[in-house]
Amino acid sequence: MPKPDSGGPFETAWFSVTTRAAAGRSKKPPKQFTWQILVITFVRLLLNIARRFIYPFAPALSRDLQVPLTAITSLIAVNQTTGLLGLLAGPMADRWGFRNMMLAGVTMLSVGMLLCWISPVYGVVFFGLTLAGAAKTTFDPAVQAFIGQRVPFARRGFAIGVIETAWAGSTLIGIPAMAILIEAFGLRWAFLCMAVLGAVGGCVMVNTIPPDSPAGSASTKGSGVLTSLEQLIKVRPAAGMLGFGFWISLANDNLFVVYGAWLEGRFAVSLLALGVSTSVIGVAELIGESLTATLGDRIGLKRAVIFGLILATVAYLLLPVIGTTLPLALGGLFFIFFAFEFTIVSSFGLTTEILPGARATMMAGFYAAAGLGRMAGALIGGVLWLGPGLQAVVLL
Repeated sequence: MPKPDSGGPFETAWFSVTTRAAAGRSKKPPKQFTWQILVITFVRLLLNIARRFIYPFAPALSRDLQVPLTAITSLIAVNQTTGLLGLLAGPMADRWGFRNMMLAGVTMLSVGMLLCWISPVYGVVFFGLTLAGAAKTTFDPAVQAFIGQRVPFARRGFAIGVIETAWAGSTLIGIPAMAILIEAFGLRWAFLCMAVLGAVGGCVMVNTIPPDSPAGSASTKGSGVLTSLEQLIKVRPAAGMLGFGFWISLANDNLFVVYGAWLEGRFAVSLLALGVSTSVIGVAELIGESLTATLGDRIGLKRAVIFGLILATVAYLLLPVIGTTLPLALGGLFFIFFAFEFTIVSSFGLTTEILPGARATMMAGFYAAAGLGRMAGALIGGVLWLGPGLQAVVLL
């Protein structure tokens, strides 16, 4: 294998991935790691619920806070932009330790939700939910880097796939549970429940995950944030994964923001049917994540990503063709979100090994690029839908 032309220890480490992967195939994570994975998955479930529950409950928030619906959509938009904070959180995790940043994230979640319970007025709730959004941005890169450090590359797809089930779980379990709480006790007590569960998760994490030392190399630790972020552009595989994250996220949200309008306009579906479609997407995400956990390591994470991209591309192009009835349309959406989730989750494991000396920085850059892609996709998808229509959306 030829030596890299530039990039120093970062790129050299990338070119040794294959060697480390082969050496790690016979290794398995220690038994105590199972408990660490479980508590991390639980906390990520809470963080994902805090991020996603605003969407279906926007009208309820609007009524309880006595503000127009546009005020809630503005809250959602600001919440999405917190993903860019990861560009700071990632390098901080590489310097201060992954557990410290995970604990910072779950603390931010609990504090944000507690503020929403203490003073349920729009300004405070806006700040509290934004803080909870920033908590996810702080927590996620540190978690991915923690797993990248502790789990051999040959087993990483399994570990990543397991913790990513928290994303589908937020739709299939978390949001229905929040609906029950809100219906029975009101929105305010749902906030308190999330705050308490976050505090419990943080306490369990302290007693389950041992303190870790910063993972970066000496050169990484001694450099500034900007120097660390430069590696994301200078190292070719890192830059390539940033581009991948941007474009695949643009593709997904480009359709995600208009699929409801398509179903409503094409089949005159009710709100209940739209709710069912959300469940279909949640099941597709869960199967995609589970397939990464069971199959990703066997076929190789890079092959899994390429295979998933091919499936997703075919699924997008077939949607207008097969979507002639509501069941077929829901089947097409299921296939799309299954392929996307399998691809993006497989890519997480692959990305953790690109900059082994700055894993959290790499993951934070990936999340930020994906977040920019989602914002771009949301803007472009709406324009295309109002213009050429669904054919243009899926072609893009």
